[in-house]
Amino acid sequence: MSQHEYRQNAEWTGNTGAGTTGYRDYERSVTVRVDGKADLLASADKPFRGDPQRWNPEDLLLSSLVSCHLLSYLHACVLADVVVTAYTDDASGTMITEGNGGRFIEVVLRPRVTVRDADMVDRAIAAHHDAHEWCFIANSVNFPVRVEPEIVVA
Repeated sequence: MSQHEYRQNAEWTGNTGAGTTGYRDYERSVTVRVDGKADLLASADKPFRGDPQRWNPEDLLLSSLVSCHLLSYLHACVLADVVVTAYTDDASGTMITEGNGGRFIEVVLRPRVTVRDADMVDRAIAAHHDAHEWCFIANSVNFPVRVEPEIVVA
């Protein structure tokens, strides 16, 4: 087993001058920084008084699951001798709110994968199982992550 650490800095940039004197008196603007990477502008989701043009934590969680599965899947395909020529995912996540909090109850990944040859289709489908088992993010969440793949031949 090896251990990996990740660091970032998040700065609230939404003080309009009154601080948090009231729920409507501040913006939900946040700048997330990781050394050597472009700043990420984030906010709350629009229903929670956020800026809809910025990434929100819910977007980022879904994006983490999508990209982790995608990258794990490409690795699984190399090991299974499957040549992937295109990959898109129209994923969705469902969150419920309860009182002042909430939680995700499910994410569905819908990868559409193009492979080079028809004889790769069965292995390409099976590689999704391995990718799901290997995905660091899917292994870290406490809700189901379903994968509904579609495989097409180039």
